Amino acid sequence: MDKYFIGREKEIKTLQNIMDSGKSEFVAVYGRRRVGKTYLIQQFFNNDFAFSATGIIEGTREEELFAFSSALIRIGYSGKRPRTWLDAFEALKATLDSCQYNGKRVIYIDELPCFDTPKSGFVRALGHFWNTWASLQNDVVLIVCGSATSWMIENIINDHGGLHDRITHTLYLRQFSLAETESYLKSRKILWPRQTIVEAYMMLGGVPYYLSLLNASESLAQNIDRIYFRKNSELGQEYRRLYSSLFKAPDPYIRIVEVLSKNKQGMTRNEIADGLKMVSSGTLSKQLENLECCDIIRRYVSKVGGKPKTNEAYFQLVDLFTLFHLTFSKTFTTEDYWEQHINTPVINTWQGLAFEHVCMVHINQIRHALGLDRIAVEYYSWRSSTPPHAQVDMIIERADHLINLCEIKYTLTEYVITADEDQKLRNRMALFVRESKTRGGILPTWITPFGLYQNEYSTAVQYQVQLNDLFTT
Repeated sequence: MDKYFIGREKEIKTLQNIMDSGKSEFVAVYGRRRVGKTYLIQQFFNNDFAFSATGIIEGTREEELFAFSSALIRIGYSGKRPRTWLDAFEALKATLDSCQYNGKRVIYIDELPCFDTPKSGFVRALGHFWNTWASLQNDVVLIVCGSATSWMIENIINDHGGLHDRITHTLYLRQFSLAETESYLKSRKILWPRQTIVEAYMMLGGVPYYLSLLNASESLAQNIDRIYFRKNSELGQEYRRLYSSLFKAPDPYIRIVEVLSKNKQGMTRNEIADGLKMVSSGTLSKQLENLECCDIIRRYVSKVGGKPKTNEAYFQLVDLFTLFHLTFSKTFTTEDYWEQHINTPVINTWQGLAFEHVCMVHINQIRHALGLDRIAVEYYSWRSSTPPHAQVDMIIERADHLINLCEIKYTLTEYVITADEDQKLRNRMALFVRESKTRGGILPTWITPFGLYQNEYSTAVQYQVQLNDLFTT
């Protein structure tokens, strides 16, 4: 498989259908920074665009117009430099009409949110361009792309103005799964065992650019030190850049994820507001919605007695790079930190939490391993509200009225359940049944890389999910 298209089969099929259609198409491509949006479009079209322009990060109105005008000049425009966005799109129309093309004319505008500087009128001009010219052709493919996911959704995909209901296709690029990550690394001659791949995934997630920084000639520890802990490393400043690319005003979002990082089970909106020392409001709700759209957090509703308590939705940090950064950015004191701290408590504790997050984002693979592909499920972390306080890493509540109560443990060998741990598990099960008032059957389930060591306590575990199960497609 071409390494450029690993994990993008669905998007490739959609793009091909777009090119084969007999009408003009308006395509919005969005997703977090470094997930491969630009790479996908450039590789699929082989950089063969009738017009392409890229916005300038944090550019002024004049700088954005200059970038667009320069792109016009590259395709033959020789008129006056546009002073407004309406002028700019009129110049684009005139230039495209004056050229001959075989097949569809692909117009590609990358980093679209950058062009929309305050009071610039860019979105209105884009809508006017599509409504009065591009949509009336039968050979135009307008592709707009941006990392500011919430902006793309609010201003383009769900716009209530001139672009309302005008998008014909949306492509949301997610991170690679573990299986896709393994395929990508193999395409780059990085032949690591799956446990090493999982440990890399705990830090980098499935972000293609982050994975591209890995070097086959180095150990994972050496790679981590080089790309994150060393001075002027590629990812040393990535945390701030990530949130600045996702949101035009990143600071409120950074404060939210920092609060969430301190509670692995998730927090309610009111708890988050308390952590931020602010009043819970519609603004906070919108910010949480935006973070959810970007796959930085997930929202779930813990169910009690089979009925969700919608006023007690929890928000949980799931972005693995964010979790890694917030764990280690203020603790390391050396450029060889990772190599010098392997198997220390701070790294071991982080790995345990990060593995839980890896499992959360691979819920479909876990469902498959448990034979639940065709059964509707709700999944969530659970914490008791009454003493003795207890928490369960993952509850999978099934439509067949059974419940998988999942313990998630990260180990390098088979996990040994001791007598003390067996008793604690039984106590958690009893507390969950009592507090939730569930009448469903409880199925003790363990998710651990290499399974359980067989002893008198392991026989009580009815289901197991192991490392290889997380790598299914």
